[in-house]
Amino acid sequence: MLRPDTFALTALLALMTALGPLAMDLYLPSFPEIGRTLHASPSQVQLTISFYMLGFAVGQLFFGPISDRFGRKPVLSFSLVVFCLGTLACAVAPSIAALIAARVLQGAGAAGVIVLARTVVRDLYDGARAAREMALMGAIMGIAPILAPVVGGVLEEWLGWRSGFVLILVAGLAAMVVVRRLLPETVPPSRDDAKLVQGSLESFGIVMRNKAFLAYLGIVTASFSGLFAYISGSPFVMQSVYGLSPTGFGLFYGVTSLGFISGALTAAHVVMRIGFDRTIGIGAVGVLVGGIGTLVAVGVAPTSMTALAAALAVFLFGFGLAMPQAQAGTLQPFPDRAGAASSLVGCVQQTVGAAVGAIVGLALNTTAWPMVIAIAATGVITFVIWITTRQVRASAHRRSS
Repeated sequence: MLRPDTFALTALLALMTALGPLAMDLYLPSFPEIGRTLHASPSQVQLTISFYMLGFAVGQLFFGPISDRFGRKPVLSFSLVVFCLGTLACAVAPSIAALIAARVLQGAGAAGVIVLARTVVRDLYDGARAAREMALMGAIMGIAPILAPVVGGVLEEWLGWRSGFVLILVAGLAAMVVVRRLLPETVPPSRDDAKLVQGSLESFGIVMRNKAFLAYLGIVTASFSGLFAYISGSPFVMQSVYGLSPTGFGLFYGVTSLGFISGALTAAHVVMRIGFDRTIGIGAVGVLVGGIGTLVAVGVAPTSMTALAAALAVFLFGFGLAMPQAQAGTLQPFPDRAGAASSLVGCVQQTVGAAVGAIVGLALNTTAWPMVIAIAATGVITFVIWITTRQVRASAHRRSS
């Protein structure tokens, strides 16, 4: 088993969380082809993302509290089984309705993997140290959004869209083996079965009444919704509006994702010196500037992919700075309820993100405006929440110090 406070354990947790982005991003270049082969409209294909996120949101409500009772490792193993079953169903789906249903199951399984990886970090670390681990995990898992669309585009052109889900299934099966052999248990199982449901509801209530939690949750949710607007809209915008091929879209998506990795690596480097709340503030400025920049890029240079890519990279750089630190902030007040807190964070951010993505999908037309308007709006909201909740967050930080 890997020992705590080692880079190997951080890398393992990051690779576990990378399954979610892999399942999200690998098949994005295949959106037009999925629509053609399954006789579905763009908005119907987009629902495969929104319903994945719905399953993801609901799954997190269960896996976190259950892991507080049964331990992290067995619940993580079970969630990987669910993930693999959902992925297999995606690979053989005969219709768009079947694919959407399979994505719900896949998302529920991915929820357990990600929420438990974050919870393990809270089990082992505290304060800025936990934020640094989140940032390092974000930087490592950020490789997935870069490579996945490129690999997905190549698979789409050579083997068809189903081959992407086969590759995701292989990754899920490999993760099951790695977790069983290398992941240590960080919380011993509890023996109190009778109070499992009651205790979970009480934990949710305690967490939701914490003002600092709500402030950090707002930052997480708003910034993530901007990311999801990009994920939902970019396959059609970049291929149908800008004329990119599946492989070309994968490369475009990968290049912009470098912004996220740069932000996460920067956060890991500076957070121990300036604190995670100030790091969030720099990230909030980044998502604001990048979000507004996408509006300027489309309005001033509507045919320039370079201008749009630059603005998106700035947005994702800010996201990489703010998101991991804000997630650490949501868990900071709850060392004994980390599973419940992590579940609530995931459920809220994924539900709101799914709704934003669905709206973008329905509004898609022959321009990039629906996508960039949503990205800009979430950038503004993230910055406003950061500014208006500074006193609440500072007060909570003084109490925990």
